Amino acid sequence: MPLTAVIGVDIGTSSSKGVLVALDGTVLHTAVREHAVDRPAPGHVEMDATVWWDDFVSLARELTSVRGEEVDVAAVGVSGMGPCVLLADADDTPLRPAILYGVDTRSVEQIDRIERELGAEEIVRRCGSRLTTQAAGPKVAWVAAHEPDLYRRARHLYMPSSWLVRRLTGTYVLDHHSASQCTPLYDIGAHAWHEPWAVAVAPGIELPPLAWSGDRAGTVTEDAARRTGLRPGIPVVTGTIDAWAEALSVGAHGVGDLMLMYGTTMFLVHTVPRPLRDPALWSTVGALPGTHNLAGGMATSGAVTGWLRELFGSPDYAELLRLARESGPGAHGLLMLPYFAGERSPVMDPRARGVLAGLTLSHTRGDLYRAALEGTAYGVRHNIEAIEAAGGDIRRVVAVGGGTQGDLWTRIVSDVTGRPQEMRQTSVGACYGGALLAAGLVGEARIDDWNPVARTVAPAPETAARYDETYTLYRELYPASARVVHALADHQART
Repeated sequence: MPLTAVIGVDIGTSSSKGVLVALDGTVLHTAVREHAVDRPAPGHVEMDATVWWDDFVSLARELTSVRGEEVDVAAVGVSGMGPCVLLADADDTPLRPAILYGVDTRSVEQIDRIERELGAEEIVRRCGSRLTTQAAGPKVAWVAAHEPDLYRRARHLYMPSSWLVRRLTGTYVLDHHSASQCTPLYDIGAHAWHEPWAVAVAPGIELPPLAWSGDRAGTVTEDAARRTGLRPGIPVVTGTIDAWAEALSVGAHGVGDLMLMYGTTMFLVHTVPRPLRDPALWSTVGALPGTHNLAGGMATSGAVTGWLRELFGSPDYAELLRLARESGPGAHGLLMLPYFAGERSPVMDPRARGVLAGLTLSHTRGDLYRAALEGTAYGVRHNIEAIEAAGGDIRRVVAVGGGTQGDLWTRIVSDVTGRPQEMRQTSVGACYGGALLAAGLVGEARIDDWNPVARTVAPAPETAARYDETYTLYRELYPASARVVHALADHQART
């Protein structure tokens, strides 16, 4: 008798990941497909939706052909980076590459215009968040302004998860959480599209019907089954944005929980009992019915460590972590602002840039790498302070993502923030959260049974004073350097 299992697939910034999971949470097989973003102009970050579907097909075929015990895939879960903007015509043919989330900063002029027309405070009141380059609405408006002939043909709006659902089931649907990041198109109090603003900001777009992330969106069609190797007729969840699926994968969606995701970017999701609004953060509805979140995100984290690795001649990450550990707290007097692609919360400045202060001829690769890890940790602390200032009550921090594997980075973050971090037994990522949602379509799945806590990283008291002192300098460095880096950002935009 075959073993019943589910598949979860997540479309990320630098790779797509898939996992085959038994109904008791046991990971049977994982697979990864690497890809790259396109940067056609300064501040523009895009990806062809063909990559999303091709990655899914390749992952599904690998996961459904695992050798050994016979496996029956009973359901599919999906998630993806976001909020992204993929515009398609009435026949669901993509009209251009998708514009990615807050790492794409092209929509500054549209943000200013929409805030003038609708009112910045009214946008926060209705939508939960101020307009930033994270929001999907201004990205739609950018296409309308800069590519009007193309935009006139646009009818549908997709994100990676909803595009996979469309290709798998034929259903046009978006989850409530993803919709709540389409500011100013969605009303977080009404849990519905706000039609007057949708018409004003995204005219002609037939916005998708809404469902919750774990709802059944449809079933795999005969055509999708032939392409993917999946069995026709199995259910597919509606899915959601990757950070929220990742929070589900580690059980960090209870009131008071903070999920800290170590990835290409750093993302924080805090669950609150009611909507809280703050212009320095994103207030969203949760992935599950009846939940709300305060969220923050840094534009780069793992992207900076990867950049340094390339600059250093691509040494092994383990070697860089060893050198950074030898450098010690404070990185021998180096301080980094990790704003290499602008910065999201709580700075909300697309023209921010990276700064490395305190360099001397005696500094080493280990010092630079340590400064990058510590700079990210200071950014996490800044976000935590903003969440609590907005009314959040953080009772537990759960860490997840690739950056948790080496131990040093999570230890630095705990030391800088003064907060312990739990890590679950399985840290596969958002695809595991998608698998959990899929399992809910065919049975009962409890995350504490699937993925128990494996270890906790506690802060070291002896580093507190040193990091408190340097964190004060970190907070001073951005305003002190902002005029210069803004001028340099403007120069970059002209070249």
